[in-house]
Amino acid sequence: MKISILDQSPISEGQTAAQALQETIELAQLAEQLGYERFWVSEHHDAATLAGSSPEVLLAHLAAKTTTIRLGSGGVMLPHYSAYKVAENFKLLAALAPGRIDLGLGRAPGGMPRASFALSDGRKREVDRYPEQIDDVLAYLHDQPVPHAYTGVKATPVVDVPPDVWLLGSSPSSAVLAAEKGLPYTFAKFINGDGGQKELAEYRRLFQPSAYMTAPKTTIAVFLICAETDEEAQYLAGSLELSLMMTGQGIPSKGTPSPEKAAAYSYGKFEMMHIEENRKRMIIGGPETVREKVERLAAEYEADEIMAVTILYDFEKKKRSFDLLARLMKQ
Repeated sequence: MKISILDQSPISEGQTAAQALQETIELAQLAEQLGYERFWVSEHHDAATLAGSSPEVLLAHLAAKTTTIRLGSGGVMLPHYSAYKVAENFKLLAALAPGRIDLGLGRAPGGMPRASFALSDGRKREVDRYPEQIDDVLAYLHDQPVPHAYTGVKATPVVDVPPDVWLLGSSPSSAVLAAEKGLPYTFAKFINGDGGQKELAEYRRLFQPSAYMTAPKTTIAVFLICAETDEEAQYLAGSLELSLMMTGQGIPSKGTPSPEKAAAYSYGKFEMMHIEENRKRMIIGGPETVREKVERLAAEYEADEIMAVTILYDFEKKKRSFDLLARLMKQ
């Protein structure tokens, strides 16, 4: 089974955003050494705990720091932007790292409403145009005419191998859209813990072969923490659990808390319910537990690839988690 990484450049308490981004660079290099399929970075705006606000800029730097691993956006929130500019950004990346670039597209805002207004300079996000924007991006990437007033405009530079386009989502509508467009689809289980199976089944059922792909192709992205033992993994995961609970309740945060802080936190009844609900979107455990859960997830969802999203306070523990995951999936 193929395994990949989605990194959000999380900032731990006491850490700077610059340090978090340096860790993303080091993690991409480690992922390449360990044989991961691809390494994607996210887009989040006005987020004090996540440093990745501009995936295309970060990808350019990652391309210069790696040589073989596929790199991509998980994803670019297309309704914020011009399809033409997104295509040019990623064609330039494809020229810098031929055959290694993925363009993952999403329609979520990637932040609170104030950030969306700031990105568009006060204009309304035209989410209803998202399907049309996807068609425009594909046309620009493959040097095809666009059916509107911009006909004749070329997205440059011209490249021999355009980026692969993926659609990302956590809802039935995104799965149907990916199927209709004949594009690969990534389901964000780390966002929607209750979904996935029906969405991927519907995607496969409705898939229409396209010029880009003749058969369905799917990935499941899930929070994943692997440690030497189940007990250690559960302890380390306390950081993520507390962080998600605080975010969900609108509690200000200075970054991913330490597992010690999480262990000392006194959870109320409803907070514990929140924690239990969030565990639906996580795989946590020692190597054998993780292997069993990953294989079960892939089988139940008929996924071609698992993409791990790992947020830990200690970067060394995070690297160890990915090392263990790579080793156990090769056995």
